[in-house]
Amino acid sequence: MRYLSKRGRHDTKNERWNAYGQFTYIYAWKKAFKAPYTNANGSTNSLLPNAEQSFTGTATLYVGASLWKGAEVYFVPELISERPLSNLKGLGGAIQDFELQKGGAEAPTLYRSRSYLRQTFEFGGDSVQAESGQQQLGKTYRSRRLVIEAGNFSILDFFDKNSFGIDPRQGLFNLAFLTNAAYDFASDARGYSWGAVTELFLDKWSVRYGRITPPKDPNQLSIDFRLFKYYGDQIEFQHDHNVHGRDGSLRVLAYRNHENIGRFSDAIAAFQSDPFKNATTCTSFNYGSGNDTAPDLCWARKPNAKKGIGVFGEQYVAKDIGVFGRGMYSDGKTEVDAYTSTDRSIAFGVLAKGSLWKRPRDVTGTAMNFGWISGEHADYLRLGGIDGFVGDGHLSPAPETALDVFYSVNYHKSYWLSGDYQHVTNPAFNSDRGPVNLFSVRVHGEF
Repeated sequence: MRYLSKRGRHDTKNERWNAYGQFTYIYAWKKAFKAPYTNANGSTNSLLPNAEQSFTGTATLYVGASLWKGAEVYFVPELISERPLSNLKGLGGAIQDFELQKGGAEAPTLYRSRSYLRQTFEFGGDSVQAESGQQQLGKTYRSRRLVIEAGNFSILDFFDKNSFGIDPRQGLFNLAFLTNAAYDFASDARGYSWGAVTELFLDKWSVRYGRITPPKDPNQLSIDFRLFKYYGDQIEFQHDHNVHGRDGSLRVLAYRNHENIGRFSDAIAAFQSDPFKNATTCTSFNYGSGNDTAPDLCWARKPNAKKGIGVFGEQYVAKDIGVFGRGMYSDGKTEVDAYTSTDRSIAFGVLAKGSLWKRPRDVTGTAMNFGWISGEHADYLRLGGIDGFVGDGHLSPAPETALDVFYSVNYHKSYWLSGDYQHVTNPAFNSDRGPVNLFSVRVHGEF
């Protein structure tokens, strides 16, 4: 992509600035499914068993500029309109459209998604050409360098990046494949944080550490900026390799959140010692359950730590065809604070561009995700408790699984039309309900 300016043609290999944009519309339809009970005893977090329709529409502008030697600044405003299924309740990690945000509305909302500074210090090594793109100036860097990013961003801009550099808006639809479903990274309800990330690149090795802001209340928009009291820490080690001429990479990611969140065992103990401390009587932040026979996390919130560790691997197996896998184990003691209700997750799949059938800009793939909850989490839900996303009023525990199959057809170079099928079993980790079949279409354009 090249631009014309007063000084002549824009050089995408050594940019002083760039500007990109995208728009995406996703429509999803859920078929009716079997459910012997829904929102039992006044609980509020079931996926409704009737047929439903959902949509998201987003438009994003990405602007980047070079400030001084090694310094770049990025600003990304975004517009979103959405209608979730069942008010975004009743699915653990297998939410059918990764664009959906907690607390979104059908009325278009404009907000700043990112505004951050990147400073690079180079230490030598080979030359590495970074291609011009969204949130990336076309630049030549050294393979040994220290990079610091500070400001407002998504932690997924830097950690546990998607497979093979494929833009999520061209790839798999389900939220379970955006990152580890059990990675409860600190963020506001839209998925963005404030903080800083430090990345050290040493040829084929890299390590990154970040500290970011959590929400003031779980799954809400307001941010707690007391980064020395409440925070989300993460560290990731990565190695890039080449096997028989084909690229791949391996990553290990660990996180630790210190936040004002409730433990499931504490909520149960509070209810059992005093039945008045139920889901209907709390006067502080809660999710509005009408089940007066159930425990509630609002009676247990205090400074707690939540930890997890995960792995990721990807490997090209043919020209523009690769396989990937990722998995994460979180401790499962505390409630979801920012991402999904999943405590442990494993995902694997295959992604391909259409080079072999002479459609090199087409993208296709299929993947499977398995999600589990801990024993304490299951006990809490079985008693009728709810968290940010799940809680049917009762529970027969089982792994929530999601199958996602899609094909994206490219036309006019910068536009893609995609079709997608998803099959979700045991929604909200409950074998009493489901399975659920979902169909989606997506229109995506870039400029």
